Amino acid sequence: MAASTASRELFTEGVRAVLQTWPVLQIAVDNGFGGVYGQQKADWMVDVVQQYFHDNADLQQYEVEDFLTQLMDQEFDTVVEDGSLPQVSAGLLQLFDQWQQGALQQLQNTIQTLTYNKTPRAKVTAPSTQSDSESGEETQVHFIQTITMSSWGRAEAVVLLGSIPCLCMSSSSLSSLITGRINTKKIFKKIMS
Repeated sequence: MAASTASRELFTEGVRAVLQTWPVLQIAVDNGFGGVYGQQKADWMVDVVQQYFHDNADLQQYEVEDFLTQLMDQEFDTVVEDGSLPQVSAGLLQLFDQWQQGALQQLQNTIQTLTYNKTPRAKVTAPSTQSDSESGEETQVHFIQTITMSSWGRAEAVVLLGSIPCLCMSSSSLSSLITGRINTKKIFKKIMS
């Protein structure tokens, strides 16, 4: 029983490593998308995800993606559209497969690789400006910071739409914001509804 408990804890550490290296979750936590208890929600999410794997036999990738989508929406009010869900889900499925097969050394190596590749986290602070409803003008887009997430192989940028921090997951969405090809009023209406 002790070996089983220890190996289950190793799988939990693997889930933690995957979620801690997921840029979408970390940016949501760091920027308060989950409220003041965002970090606690992220920690809780580790336990919920590992329990989900243990409670459900033969999970498919789309099922894990749906579960993560639901958690991110409910707990962080975040819709994940950057294409990272298949990667995160596949990584979790790989770890669980290693755990089920008893390949604990391989599981430990995977966790160490994920932990080693962990990238620095970015924090967005909004400049104090008058609200959009008071100004009556089109929403201003302010470039804040470029983030390179090497473990995900993509460049991302944090921008402010008015005073709302947003994450651009691709260069095309960032250039559309900067050149004004995205109607920010429609974005706000969609976010607020």
